[in-house]
Amino acid sequence: MYKIEGYWDVTPKIKKVSFPIRGKMSVSLEDGRVITVPISAFPSIKKVPVNERKRYYLTAGGVTWDSCPEVIHIEQILGNYNKYKH
Repeated sequence: MYKIEGYWDVTPKIKKVSFPIRGKMSVSLEDGRVITVPISAFPSIKKVPVNERKRYYLTAGGVTWDSCPEVIHIEQILGNYNKYKH
């Protein structure tokens, strides 16, 4: 039999969030992937003060901050809610 390659059977979970480049957010997943996205895609994160961005909270399926009015879900970060919802 052939072994299935890739991340087909992996439920993505956020391990760490960082802002290594101005205007970008990097999300490290527990399975080793790192996704980098522009924060312009997330207006609520743009409103979080830069000095507060490193003080995030992980939730069951996303990330948020004290001054952020919403939870940013992993499906939003991966870019296709219908494909990645679980």
